[in-house]
Amino acid sequence: MDYITHIRSMVGKEKVIMVVAGAFVFDKDEKLLLQQRTDNAQWGLPGGFMELGENLSDAARREVQEETGLHLEQLELFGIYSGPQYDKTFQNGDQVALVQVLFTCKQYSGELVTSNDESLKNEFFHLHSLPEDIFTDHRLFIEDLLTTQSRPIKGEVGTNGYFRLLPHVTRKSGDRPSAAAECSSSHQK
Repeated sequence: MDYITHIRSMVGKEKVIMVVAGAFVFDKDEKLLLQQRTDNAQWGLPGGFMELGENLSDAARREVQEETGLHLEQLELFGIYSGPQYDKTFQNGDQVALVQVLFTCKQYSGELVTSNDESLKNEFFHLHSLPEDIFTDHRLFIEDLLTTQSRPIKGEVGTNGYFRLLPHVTRKSGDRPSAAAECSSSHQK
């Protein structure tokens, strides 16, 4: 039994926190890989739910491989997205609060599969000629990709309900910010 099935057997359709990992995968010509999903026929980034026993990068690699046939190599953290605007109720009634973690990848191996059970089509696109029908959340991620924001991006909702990008703070390994520093940085616009 996979993790999601196990959790749902205990909580039914109640809201649970789920972690999603995916990737911006670029080919040698800097074209972006998009997947046309079988569940809604919209285009989006390859990725999916993390399973027990996985770390984030392993989850992204597994999901991209399952959906596209590509084996991702070096990953770089792109952004973390969370907050009420990412809460979803799926067609079957399952409710989730998503934490979405995205990576970038320019090195991979394997052959791109054109379609499978999860993908109507997988295709690389120039950033200036993306398909029109892109999944809403993924459109926001791509907009962030096209900005000059420092990485990683941390997308959260502010107390006033408006979406803002939080600045990236570089710390030495093992350092933890003080509560005052966290509070201060979370109120910057």
